[in-house]
Amino acid sequence: AAMRSRAEVDATLQTAKLNPAELLPAVHCLSFGPQAGGGECCLLQLEPGLCAELEAGRSLVIRGEKDEHAVLCSKDKTYDVKIADTSNMLLFVPGCKTPEELNADPASCNIIHSQIAGFSKNYWELRRCRPKLKKLRKLLMEDPYEGPDSQKDQTSTFSKYTTEDLLSLIQASEEEILHQLQVIDACKIEGYWRILDFDYEMKLLSHVTQLIDSESWPLSKVPLCACLEELGSLEPREMIEHILLSYGRKYFDAGEVFFEMLEDKICRAIAQMLLQNAVKFNLSEFEEVWQQSVPEGMTTRLDQLQGLALVDKSSRPETIFLLKVEDLPEDNQERFNSLFGIREKWTEVDITPYIQDLCAEKQTVGALLTKYARSSMLNGVKVFNSRRPIS
Repeated sequence: AAMRSRAEVDATLQTAKLNPAELLPAVHCLSFGPQAGGGECCLLQLEPGLCAELEAGRSLVIRGEKDEHAVLCSKDKTYDVKIADTSNMLLFVPGCKTPEELNADPASCNIIHSQIAGFSKNYWELRRCRPKLKKLRKLLMEDPYEGPDSQKDQTSTFSKYTTEDLLSLIQASEEEILHQLQVIDACKIEGYWRILDFDYEMKLLSHVTQLIDSESWPLSKVPLCACLEELGSLEPREMIEHILLSYGRKYFDAGEVFFEMLEDKICRAIAQMLLQNAVKFNLSEFEEVWQQSVPEGMTTRLDQLQGLALVDKSSRPETIFLLKVEDLPEDNQERFNSLFGIREKWTEVDITPYIQDLCAEKQTVGALLTKYARSSMLNGVKVFNSRRPIS
């Protein structure tokens, strides 16, 4: 391309009816370089925090299998990646100076000849999103661990997953995945993450609670060493310790390890064991059996069952049935469709445990209900039903 002179630039400004006095004196003359293809470059818009991550030498990872919408993860956050089109063509000009830089350097050359190295009509836009963690439990539930004597474990054809495997399959950051593994009480067995089969977990828990009972230990001070000593002949020691970590809070006293047993979690697990064998249970009968089934000194309360079981107050007599939040869809609209399929009208108190986990950052349950449900009054109580017909 021929180099433009100042006279040509001034003539062009005049034709465009622009007043040179209102513009910076420096002029960029652009020409396309030989490699100015648009396809090789992708622009990614980063918030300052993510920019700082990259500048500090840490990496960002794009995760997802072929049939999944891509997400980008930092060490501890997950972002949806969407392509945003721009109406203006974006040009890549190496060494391009901004108006601020030109102003700061009055000696800067009058005419700057720049070559365009590439261009783009769109960029990737990031939006913070909830980590997609439902799949984590689903993968681990393919092959739950039934204990060291299980024949199934020797012959199982299901995949087993290491931390590395999960990082490549789950659309969430490393910290979110590791936190979720804790939440679902997964444990590492021979280097692989496993979830205990529920019946096996209950067997381990009853060993521990029976021992506490027979030794008359306070529920707030269960000694690890004595548990391992007494139960080590029945089950692997690491399984006994895992069940104490799952159902207790670990602490040290005079150099020894103790556990404070978590009443709510133990009561909840025993309720699940009772409920999973019946479609519906008469509520008052259930409450009686449940209280008799929990360890001495523990008190059962219905609010321990949030997100696990639902009471049907409209049936006579009242009933209770198992409804686990982790079995419901992860997508917002599908979750609401599923809930309104189970029950036509919900009170806010009943539906909250089943939608709480859908709330994005700083979003409330109320905002979700406004978007996906319609409210009305029923016998003086506010209830919510579907905004769309449920097939």
